[in-house]
Amino acid sequence: HNRAHFDNHKVLGINLMSSPGSGKTTLLENIVDMVDFKFAVVEGDLETSRDADRLKAKGINAVQIQTGSACHLDAFMVHKGLHDIRLADIDVCFIENVGNLVCPAEFDTGAGINITILSVPEGDDKPAKYPLVYTVSDVVLINKVDALAVFDFDKELVEKRIHTLNPKAQIFYISAKKDEGFESWINYLKEKMKEWE
Repeated sequence: HNRAHFDNHKVLGINLMSSPGSGKTTLLENIVDMVDFKFAVVEGDLETSRDADRLKAKGINAVQIQTGSACHLDAFMVHKGLHDIRLADIDVCFIENVGNLVCPAEFDTGAGINITILSVPEGDDKPAKYPLVYTVSDVVLINKVDALAVFDFDKELVEKRIHTLNPKAQIFYISAKKDEGFESWINYLKEKMKEWE
């Protein structure tokens, strides 16, 4: 139902997954001034509306879903959030899933594409330890590349691990905090948006 809802309004739904603190909200805060398309966010957290409030402060239409004890957003929760978003006014709807590398990958939200953020401080072993989320992801954004000099993070190894699980996954290196590397993955989004026009 969610997928049909997005399709009928020619909106690209994007399920954004990652571990807590990887930079999902910072990424969304910073792209608002870089893109020429309109977007809204269904924000998932166990408690508080802190991240949705951050996005609203940037002028982004954000709807908070508090999941309580649930470690993920599912299609029913997303559907509830969509009732508070006017899809006719946007081009993209980001579903900022609960910070977790396990549960969110197991539930179809109705999004058109899945994106996982892997931050450099988490380590290059995460695809090996949490394979499912990388298996279902169309894109992996490797965030906090400004910290590569500080952490032992092997770019060649992490790419090999991701592509062993998912040869079609596209990988982009970014720094959400410093607005680095955004052009390539935003161009990817624009190409995907054309498929929904």
